[in-house]
Amino acid sequence: MTTLGPEGGAGAPAAAPRSAPRWGRAVLKLSGEALASDSSEETIDAATVRRIASEIAESVYELGVQLAVMIGGGNIWRGTTGQGGGLDRATSDTMGMLGTVINALALQDAIEREGQPTRVLSAIAMAEVCEPYIRRRAIRHLEKGRVVIFAAGMGNPYFTTDTPAALRAAEIEAEVILKGTHSGVDGVYDADPRLHPDAKRFDEIGFMEVVARDLRVMDLTAITFCKDNQLPILVFDLMSPGNIRSALAGEPIGTLIR
Repeated sequence: MTTLGPEGGAGAPAAAPRSAPRWGRAVLKLSGEALASDSSEETIDAATVRRIASEIAESVYELGVQLAVMIGGGNIWRGTTGQGGGLDRATSDTMGMLGTVINALALQDAIEREGQPTRVLSAIAMAEVCEPYIRRRAIRHLEKGRVVIFAAGMGNPYFTTDTPAALRAAEIEAEVILKGTHSGVDGVYDADPRLHPDAKRFDEIGFMEVVARDLRVMDLTAITFCKDNQLPILVFDLMSPGNIRSALAGEPIGTLIR
């Protein structure tokens, strides 16, 4: 476990980064399923969360990067699942947003056990468990060296967490969205590599080509938002140890969309 020390007036104690990051401020997009495990029936696998938390804490400490995380809730509830079962879509999506808060609290606890100060900011007010999302507050937390975890999407139904990840990234003036995959796919391909072994992986691809090919990297709304706001997306394999740090450091992994 990496012990970063207690939080002071300026966040975690400053240390000279061993290497300069490519991205000074980033948003890491995690699906809820990334916190689960194929080897466990639990919706939140403690060992998986610990590994991700450790990588986040080490990356922030060693690179000096400012990092926010947008967490999904698909391991607990999906809005479309409830709708298929007869629930009102808006109600079902709200249930999914509450699921993201559960995941955010689990990730916060794990990151802080690594010694890294963390704050959960929710788009749905619940003052007893986390702070409300306020743009300037989120930026201030990042400047103080805290990891910010965005919960409850953007507080509105009919959106997955891809779109609020793009929105929050633009609001806090992040330089990139790191889209971590959990299905063993390590970037953007011209076909599903799990079904087509000869599929070609792109090292870099443009937003319009992603749309034209209907590659479904993220929701179309998020893709077009990032294009309009000149916000690059790095798609990489989250589950390979060390990849979060590699992505932040600018090492040649995954696929860069810009």
